[in-house]
Amino acid sequence: MVRMLLTALVVVSFACQQSKVAPPEPVYPVPSARQLAWHQLEFYAFIHFNMNTFTNMEWGFGDESPGRFDPTELDTRQWVRVVKEAGMKGIILTAKHHDGFCLWPSSYTEHSVKNSPWKDGKGDVLRELSDACEEYGLKFGVYLSPWDRNHPDYGTPEYVTYFRNQLRELLTNYGEVFEVWFDGANGGTGYYGGANEDRRVDKKSYYDWPNTFSIIRELQPNAVIFGDAGLDVRWVGNEHGFAYPTTWSNLLRDSVYAGMPEYSKQYSPGQENGTHWVPAEADVSIRPGWYYHPYEDHKVKSLPHLLDIYYKSIGQNASLLLNFPVDNRGLIHEKDVEQVMKLAAKVKEDFANDLAAGVRVNASNERGTGYKISNVVDGKAETYWATEDGVTAASIDLSFGEPTIVNRFLVQEYVALGQRVKAFTLEGRTDEGWVSIAEGTTIGYKRILRFPDIEVEALRMTIKDAKACPAIANIEIYKAPALIVPPVIVRDRLGMVTIEVPDDNVSIFYSIDGSDPMESGQKYAGPFEQHSPTVIQAIAKDEQSGKVSDVSTGDFDISKIKWSVVGNDDDAEKLIDGSDNTWWSSESNEVVIDLGEVIRITGFTYMPMQQRWISGFISEYQLFTSGDGIDWRLSSEGEFSNILNSPILQTINLNSATDTKFIKLRAIKTVDDRPASFAEISVLTR
Repeated sequence: MVRMLLTALVVVSFACQQSKVAPPEPVYPVPSARQLAWHQLEFYAFIHFNMNTFTNMEWGFGDESPGRFDPTELDTRQWVRVVKEAGMKGIILTAKHHDGFCLWPSSYTEHSVKNSPWKDGKGDVLRELSDACEEYGLKFGVYLSPWDRNHPDYGTPEYVTYFRNQLRELLTNYGEVFEVWFDGANGGTGYYGGANEDRRVDKKSYYDWPNTFSIIRELQPNAVIFGDAGLDVRWVGNEHGFAYPTTWSNLLRDSVYAGMPEYSKQYSPGQENGTHWVPAEADVSIRPGWYYHPYEDHKVKSLPHLLDIYYKSIGQNASLLLNFPVDNRGLIHEKDVEQVMKLAAKVKEDFANDLAAGVRVNASNERGTGYKISNVVDGKAETYWATEDGVTAASIDLSFGEPTIVNRFLVQEYVALGQRVKAFTLEGRTDEGWVSIAEGTTIGYKRILRFPDIEVEALRMTIKDAKACPAIANIEIYKAPALIVPPVIVRDRLGMVTIEVPDDNVSIFYSIDGSDPMESGQKYAGPFEQHSPTVIQAIAKDEQSGKVSDVSTGDFDISKIKWSVVGNDDDAEKLIDGSDNTWWSSESNEVVIDLGEVIRITGFTYMPMQQRWISGFISEYQLFTSGDGIDWRLSSEGEFSNILNSPILQTINLNSATDTKFIKLRAIKTVDDRPASFAEISVLTR
């Protein structure tokens, strides 16, 4: 990157000598060389793998025995191969999480892999990963938790010395590090060497961050430092992986500190008048949790969800840090691999053919030789178009020469001179003249607009406002193929069926008798009623290409339009609302449902709650039936086997069909002895 900057300076200098046109003045703040190099990475991986993997926790208490760390198939080269094939540029590893267990044989603690059974205590996960990254050409980064719930000195000055000693180990012994990652969680309850108490620290001053950061600058001068406020890269402010429609790389850095309660709402999008260049990093896990939990094997994010994250992070002036919770074998789970490879393939497909290459391009204003509008489509990062000084509004026209279908617009500022654009619009010229397509605010390093297919002869980007003369380095235009995935079929409590796909350009065909939806189905036009038992099959089709998805199936029994929950608060209705994403908890460990009429049932289903923080899964149950809600008979009892590790729909068939108007589901036992929770209950009549 330093060489690139020098090259850019030479190009600018040469252009100035030839044209006598001075480059635009920087608009401060501007990025450092290390930050510019970081911007170019865009997409890289987080690996959460540590003691929590073996205790099934997210935050360990610190009292865990090193003997519990014992992966059976640990293979860091598998991690690196997956990350590389998915198009990511680096890996950051949780070298030490809040529980204090170290993945390297630290000289400063016994709470590390050197006292684990893995490789008879002679293993070093960081060494293996660093070597694998070097072999495959990936960047290597480290996460070191400032909080340590194991160490007896946490909260005292002695712990800060310990923390810095470990930081020096990580930055000295494992080659070049591209990012050092510090969490904002600091202080609270912990083991603390057996004290088992609550210890709080002054998050602003305890770690003496300036002197801690100086160690990184000394040992790894090219590494960026991540934290809530930076120093170099900031937290995006959420764990969804989304940046914001308005995302500034500028930050009022001196107003922020790690763990600041109001950070997410007030500071995470950055500020137009920010004093320091601290761009956003969007971190998100491919599963609900950061660490591996077997009960989340069915909750790996879908392709549409992952693709949305990609566009709302990298496409909104942030980098994307995607987490893989390595499992207790020591491998990235095959379901995670499957989904990230789908993402990689779709991103490659979306950006396969740049339609801006070869277009005629003109601008309403041009600075002169060296900064001509043709620079925005020359494919060179070091060249850019700029307007004359004082011109903060201008337009760029890109003409295709013939009608062309487009749905993606990518634009980048020349951020080495600072972030400038405050507002812009995008229009397309059609048979009806110029029509509005989209509008935006900030651009920064990269902005990607997604919009429905539109056939245009030309596009016009109009910069409405900027902090100074705009400096645009790159424009790309694409016609991304439609996202073809099986439709999602949902029926609500009132019997209304909704069938959805994530792409507006895709048609849906469905059948309500279980037949082939393409052969005998009908085109979906909107929600429809379906109260009787039925099997709905649906398929998505791109009418332009003819490409179709796999068939999705919704197997529905009778609707719940007449149902009600007896003797409970209004929230109890969530367990019959048709959504697996809502839930209700019963202090009495049971629920009674009035079916509204006498029905002959052959069984029932129970969906456990699907939230990230789970509780009250029923492991042993009894089902009672009644004609009047007074006299009850036991119709079924048993267990939901392995429900903790596989919290999916539980289906129970009765020994014989039963006529009933009321059902009562009672939890005899829950997996955690907490009140029983219910996401959804249904009956079977077939």
